[in-house]
Amino acid sequence: MILDFLVTYSWIVWIALILIFGIIELTTLEFTFLMLAIGSFGGLLSGFAGAPWWVQIIVAAVLSVLLLFALRPALLRRLKRGGDPARSNIDALIGLTGTVTNDFSGNASHVKLANGETWTARLPGSDRPLVEGERVVVSAIEGATAVVIPAERTDT
Repeated sequence: MILDFLVTYSWIVWIALILIFGIIELTTLEFTFLMLAIGSFGGLLSGFAGAPWWVQIIVAAVLSVLLLFALRPALLRRLKRGGDPARSNIDALIGLTGTVTNDFSGNASHVKLANGETWTARLPGSDRPLVEGERVVVSAIEGATAVVIPAERTDT
């Protein structure tokens, strides 16, 4: 009885799945549920063509898997292709130059970076101390401390 109902009205199940997957895709925007919705549409079309319910499920599953592995990666690459190339946060600080604001006492001091920020700085295992006004380059960020190295001198 229930199986006869599902066979007769399988198109309603397919449309419901397409709508559910479409709504989920609108909230996630990662193309996974879009591929499942298109696969469900394939199941719907095969049902309209007169295929039995088990063939409809196979068509939907195969089409969904093919789309997930063949089309989705290309769509994701295309979506991310025009991304903002500007570095931000910590990545923007790496390689930034700065000036020592007071002599390094021991292994720590403060530096004023080219972007105007003043950071606590640490000099990793150096054989010479840095003095006020000397140029440095940020090599890493460790928590709230900039790890700096002396900048190359350009004598002209």
